[in-house]
Amino acid sequence: MGPFLVLITIISTQTGVLIRNMVKQKNKMGDSKFVFLAYLVVCLVLQIVWSHGDNPLSKVSIHRATLSLLDLAYIKVSPPILGLQGQTAEWVTLEYSSPIPSVDDWIGVFSPSNFSASVCPAENRRVYPPLLCSAPIKFQYANYSNPQYSTTGKGIQKLQLINQRSDFSFAMFSGGLSNPKVVAISNKISFANPNAPVYPRLAMGKLWNEMTVTWTSGYGINEAEPLVQWGPKGGDRIHSPAGTLTFTQDSLCGAPARTVGWRDPGFIHTSYLKELWPNRIYEYKIGHRLNNGTYIWSQNYQFRAAPFPGQKSLQRVAIFGDMGKDEVDGSNEYNNFQHGSLNTTQQLIQDLENIDIVFHIGDISYANGYLSQWDQFTAQVEPIASAVPYMIASGNHERDWPGTGSFYENMDSGGECGVLAETMFYVPASNRAKFWYPIDYGMFRFCIADTEHDWREGTEQYKFIEHCLASVDRQKQPWLIFLAHRVLGYSSCICYAEEGSFAEPMGRESLQKLWQKYKVDIAIYGHVHNYERTCPIYQNICTSEEKHHYKGALNGTIHIVAGGAGASLSTFTSLKTKWSIFKDYDHGFVKLTAFDHSNLLFEYKKSRDGKVYDSFKISRGYKDILACTADSCPRITLAS
Repeated sequence: MGPFLVLITIISTQTGVLIRNMVKQKNKMGDSKFVFLAYLVVCLVLQIVWSHGDNPLSKVSIHRATLSLLDLAYIKVSPPILGLQGQTAEWVTLEYSSPIPSVDDWIGVFSPSNFSASVCPAENRRVYPPLLCSAPIKFQYANYSNPQYSTTGKGIQKLQLINQRSDFSFAMFSGGLSNPKVVAISNKISFANPNAPVYPRLAMGKLWNEMTVTWTSGYGINEAEPLVQWGPKGGDRIHSPAGTLTFTQDSLCGAPARTVGWRDPGFIHTSYLKELWPNRIYEYKIGHRLNNGTYIWSQNYQFRAAPFPGQKSLQRVAIFGDMGKDEVDGSNEYNNFQHGSLNTTQQLIQDLENIDIVFHIGDISYANGYLSQWDQFTAQVEPIASAVPYMIASGNHERDWPGTGSFYENMDSGGECGVLAETMFYVPASNRAKFWYPIDYGMFRFCIADTEHDWREGTEQYKFIEHCLASVDRQKQPWLIFLAHRVLGYSSCICYAEEGSFAEPMGRESLQKLWQKYKVDIAIYGHVHNYERTCPIYQNICTSEEKHHYKGALNGTIHIVAGGAGASLSTFTSLKTKWSIFKDYDHGFVKLTAFDHSNLLFEYKKSRDGKVYDSFKISRGYKDILACTADSCPRITLAS
């Protein structure tokens, strides 16, 4: 028997003893509280067994847990009904008290409030169902914002909740994480319409003049028809239907996504708004027509349609990776290390009038199998994603899982194996399980690769990349940008330096000849949580000594690491890399501004203040793109 199975056996035995002790108290507690508390015990056990990543709740020593409902302990939450004016996020007030207060007391947020009906399938033959299964959404210590709690035993706290298709309840624990005791359970609260359409996310369609709108709701297709009401600003509006997707635990690949992290995802709807006029402002709202003929609508939103491919106009693009999410109320959550994400989100919102399209190049929410976090993420980025196309790439924390065809056989996705990313967001890929696709946006051509699938020469993805780069008309779309999650170019991260590669192993071996042949201007990556810019480079050699204003042919590709949008930062090597022009160990994002066919501005902005800390310009004419450089033109002469 391996150590993993020994752990399960030990915990199962301890849990049996604990539940037998709980049964003795059943008559004192009442059926509903008994079921709730029995669930909590099993839930916390499963947290230990199956969690992947840095989950504070996984540190709970469940074998020491006891029930200690205190007559004088209580936790009350108000208001009981949220979203009466259609709000999708509201702050609630917790009032709580314990006759035996401690600095280790903490409060967990649970949804649904009564989840005894949730059942997890067994993950191996040594563990038998039924296993009650649903993780807490987040938690906070009782003395947070209440420094006198440990002496007075009383506290007041505010937490933010979002509409997530179910009700909520709160449980207060004493004994800290090492010796938890349930001392009080709150009343239930809920949103007025938990099924309401929420968190619209725009994305470019497969055609330049098509915009897609994706949103989440609690309405299945048998209950209501999903639709978008839309039209040009100030003009007539029409209704466009939407398709509906969802998935089950069986759609996922492993724990915790199939076990403690599972939560009903509701229904994800996507509508296609077609034949848009270039650069025109459109208004829209998402909604559902119920079976009784009434309509449920969201608030009004608007977006600007994309420019025609090759059209000369001011075009501004924000690009970053590895943002994740964080809680505005300061509470703790699964994978609690993306503390820069709120600053990045806020800076993008503040500058939204100067952004036309966003690319989030992998490691989207860091849910890692805890499905409630995808709702939290889409709520966080709603002000951005509802106003401009929010395009995503696949990262290791969305896709990777052993035996599922991912290029890397690790467990970084927490059992999601791409299902959540492919369903929650739309991308114009031919096959959304293969997350590579092109985007034409005015004077830009973006080729988005999927580093979690094989990109090497001879593969399906390699053929896509070459076709995407080769098929662009550089007279009309001079700015050719390559995007991917993992670093396929250059990075001074210590993680790569220790391998001697300064990139993913085999990263640029197959691709650098394509970047050079088709004269890719800039390649941008995430994965490494910092910022770095290289010189224009080919085969490890800088092709220019210029640093801030490139004129004429680049003769190489500038490589950018922009993975510092939110997650904990990555350390640089102490080795001096000659090709590295600018490094920054901080959170930030990059922005491209195309003024016309000959002038492009690149900027790196820090998330904490939105100011520019690195920049360069490219100025050139069409003849500069046509000019031959090393390995960029056919090796043939008139003599041959």
